[in-house]
Amino acid sequence: MARARARRHDRTMTDQMTLRRAEAADAGTIRALVREAYAKWVPVIGREPRPMSADYDKAVRDHRIDLLYIDGTLAALIETVEEADCLLIENVAVAPAFEGRGLGRHLLAHAETLATTAGHRRIRLFTNALMAANRRLYARLGYGVDGEEEFPGAIAVHMSKAIG
Repeated sequence: MARARARRHDRTMTDQMTLRRAEAADAGTIRALVREAYAKWVPVIGREPRPMSADYDKAVRDHRIDLLYIDGTLAALIETVEEADCLLIENVAVAPAFEGRGLGRHLLAHAETLATTAGHRRIRLFTNALMAANRRLYARLGYGVDGEEEFPGAIAVHMSKAIG
């Protein structure tokens, strides 16, 4: 099973994309996808990124997590948190086999729709300063840097985008 999942899934005309909200029973699957998606960053930042050790049993209860399936296989997810003045994107994870197909951009657009529907005019996120590819993607999508925050062994880059 793991070997089949590791193969790159090429886009075909028959791809069926399905987006659904996570339920409590999905926590283990979410954890597995996040660990797989973030594994590439361990050598870059010198430790496991925070999402790799998050409590997804709790996150499914307290946050909104939307799961994106391609032809029945979990390919990506986005975790959002409703805040008073904006929607916070807590986590975007794409399975390595599905990278390069625009799924992250698709999920970010979905989050912007959620934020607009909730009446927000701003959406925000944060990323590790060493995750340069992610920072470039967010900048291309219109997110600006609001500031940086130092943590032991890391610098978080706070970014936001005006919407609506």
